[in-house]
Amino acid sequence: MTVVERTRPSAVLFACSMNAVRSPMAEAIAKHLFNRKIYFQSAGVRPGGELDPFAVKVLEEIGLDISRHRPRTFDDIEDSNFDLIVTLAPEAHHKALDLTRTQAMDVEYWPTQDPQLASGSREQILESYRTVRDGLMRRIKDRLGWSPQAHD
Repeated sequence: MTVVERTRPSAVLFACSMNAVRSPMAEAIAKHLFNRKIYFQSAGVRPGGELDPFAVKVLEEIGLDISRHRPRTFDDIEDSNFDLIVTLAPEAHHKALDLTRTQAMDVEYWPTQDPQLASGSREQILESYRTVRDGLMRRIKDRLGWSPQAHD
């Protein structure tokens, strides 16, 4: 077991505002990269979001399918035994810090732009989603010590 594997969390929750774009993208990428070596889940602070079709599209471009994902809130998560909560939006960060008052878990804030705020042509909007996707991919690989042989 490498040093990275010893310090790597065994359960990670990705959190954003409504679990419709950023956190489901992060969850899908992480599950793909770590192939069940780490338990991943995602949630939002507020209910009411629908899965964003642009998020589905940019993940399809890299071979990942999130079309069956249903947005959920922190309250919908049954297993809350996470070692790490990665927050992608300020609102989610405040909620996660609130949880740490009663549960022992680490919280990291990864400021991540909301691509739903992008404007312009369809291609310009998609490019904003790709930027978020690629940024999440890099952060997940770096933070969790991904290597090509680690995903088997």
